[in-house]
Amino acid sequence: MNEKNGYEQKPPEDFVLKDCALIAIATGKRALTLRELRDLLLTVTPDSIYYHFWGGLLQPRFEEREYNNDFAAWAWYSLHDAVLAERLAVVDPTESSDLEELRQQILEIIEERLDEREALSWISSDVSFEFIRSQIVVFDTGKRAKTPEELTAILPDISPSSIFYHFIDSRRRLEHHRDDFSFWLSSFEERHQELCEKLVAIDPYFDSLAQLKKQLVDLFEIHSQKETP
Repeated sequence: MNEKNGYEQKPPEDFVLKDCALIAIATGKRALTLRELRDLLLTVTPDSIYYHFWGGLLQPRFEEREYNNDFAAWAWYSLHDAVLAERLAVVDPTESSDLEELRQQILEIIEERLDEREALSWISSDVSFEFIRSQIVVFDTGKRAKTPEELTAILPDISPSSIFYHFIDSRRRLEHHRDDFSFWLSSFEERHQELCEKLVAIDPYFDSLAQLKKQLVDLFEIHSQKETP
């Protein structure tokens, strides 16, 4: 058994590969105007904010979305406000410390736009914005990795929703908004520190899950090749 700094160090636990589904649940709250959207944003649950930023990643689609969050898409397609849509589209949820901070950022953008264009307070959209809240369902895939090498071999075969659970949803579960992969790797020897740093540096928001999976697989494989004598 390894020793570190004079203390006995236990071997890391196995990495347990899990999968998930994000269940959409109607809240019954709808907005037809930007002011109504603002008012409802004040009280909706954090899970609803989460869904409207991240839920689209798990929805099957045949083409890339023009807007990564539902608020920006509604501003453009229903309110036909390109300025508001652009401001909302560049909001990156990974830069907020939590969902409440993200909520405040969205509210500030909307308030600013209402001040600039008073007519948006009463202009009714073509389609209402329906607030949805999310509930994540997690299940075990049965796959395990005892070493970084084993995890490297498993990664190409895991599902996009498993990537979502371990690399995105983990940021709600772990301190410092870590992903499960870098958190687990940090329990090994320091030789994996470079890979951990590269994983932490990835912003998962503006890519599809397929693109994100490719980045992860490539990083793990490159690191594994460096480690091979």
